[in-house]
Amino acid sequence: MRNHMALGWFYSPSQIAHYFATRITSLKPPRGKLKNPYTTIKQLDRHQWLMFAGGFTAWTWDAFDYFTVSITMTAIAEDFNVSYNSVSWGMTITLMLRSVGALIFGFFSDRYGRKWPMIIDLIFFIILEVASGFCQTLPQFLGVRALYGIAMGGLYGPAGATALEDLPYDARGILSGLYQEGYAVGYFLAAAFYRALAISTSHGWRTLFWFGAGPPVLIILFRLWLPETNHFQVMKAEREARERAMIESGQEISKFNRTFLSEVGQAIRPYWLLLVYIAVVMAGFNGVSHGSEDLYPTFLEDQVGMSATNETVVTIVGQVGALLGAMLFGYLSAFFGRRLTMLVACISGAAIIPAYLFLEQFFVGAVWGPIPIHLMELSPTPIRSLMLGLGYQLGNLASSASATIETTIGSRYPLPPLASGTARYNYGKVIAIFLGAVWAYIFFFLLLGPEMSQEGRDTEKDEALQLEQLILQGISPSEIAANREFMAKSKPFDEEDPQVVKETHDKHIVEHIE
Repeated sequence: MRNHMALGWFYSPSQIAHYFATRITSLKPPRGKLKNPYTTIKQLDRHQWLMFAGGFTAWTWDAFDYFTVSITMTAIAEDFNVSYNSVSWGMTITLMLRSVGALIFGFFSDRYGRKWPMIIDLIFFIILEVASGFCQTLPQFLGVRALYGIAMGGLYGPAGATALEDLPYDARGILSGLYQEGYAVGYFLAAAFYRALAISTSHGWRTLFWFGAGPPVLIILFRLWLPETNHFQVMKAEREARERAMIESGQEISKFNRTFLSEVGQAIRPYWLLLVYIAVVMAGFNGVSHGSEDLYPTFLEDQVGMSATNETVVTIVGQVGALLGAMLFGYLSAFFGRRLTMLVACISGAAIIPAYLFLEQFFVGAVWGPIPIHLMELSPTPIRSLMLGLGYQLGNLASSASATIETTIGSRYPLPPLASGTARYNYGKVIAIFLGAVWAYIFFFLLLGPEMSQEGRDTEKDEALQLEQLILQGISPSEIAANREFMAKSKPFDEEDPQVVKETHDKHIVEHIE
């Protein structure tokens, strides 16, 4: 029985009490043994590697395009003759509108597939990156970045589902970390190409935005070549089989998403609290990410006085740390549990703030590593892309003012100006205080949050293995879906007796909540 983390503890006081009483005991690691990561990675076949690469490259360039603003903030402020705080709104407004894109593209991704919504979204990337480079005033720039925020928000769900949902279960932890740190790789590439293009070309920062419009063309061609995910094909076939059964029984189905909307409504109704929880906890995750990265280049340049070359080196070192942390802790989360692994990363990240650089970014990456697969395990299958993207981006919305808050507070801690008269602020102090608070926030909500139970993990692993074997045997998605429907109807379950239904439902809730 698939565990969607139906928040059953919300239904009665006794279940609420049981839930909170088990927050510590639920951190007990899974029963699986720690496996060699190389052996785990070798489980992937060609299809799985290609699908992962398609989602990973899209998410990486999503991050690259976002960080073009933070990397070039100083140059943009000088060009438009405005303050850093004003330019930081380019990042804030992007974050604020990402949830709109997540809702739109997540909806269509769950209905029509991961492929075409992702391709259409990337086309918008190309248009808006080119437009960003041609802006002549700050209002123009903010308007374009607002539209870009919608496009950026629409990519996380379809790209994450493309990369992860066909993977073998044991490999999902480590590759969840690698996928998420496409964000760090995007930051790394933005810093590297800033050094190569923005500093050495006549158009300065604009060149970086124009360059950013090129690689999405290649990503689109790659995604066009790749098929739809196996998981979605089976889910679509199951939905179509239910629609045919409804038609045969005389029930009317409207032409536009009647069955899908019904599934969404039925799925969201018991999970609305889960969506709220995901948004709340992701506000902290996005806060620690943006709080540690968005103003860091400005801090290095203005407060520390680093050259562009040294700034790039420091940025790269930090992002290498984030990548390694995400992969290591993502891998460990498959054997020690998602929440426990992330809680350890929170404590370590808070303790190491004074050292920053490599170690701080290592633990920022570490706490993020298990998140993509953790959110997928919490999400109902019919709306996986929608829940994954919308929950993540609602958290982004809640944390969207991180950079602006830091620059605003930083302006209260001025430092002696540079010889050129340029104002400086103690952003280092502000970043440290901000991160300490956010680490505590994440720890609190992770400790109280839900996680897939041991029974749920075992079921998910068996289903993933079964689907992989059936696909390798050449069985079509429609045949797999028909077999699943037959098995579901064949279960010995007395649905005529409401009392039996209620008792079984309550028992399922208690057993599957952790």
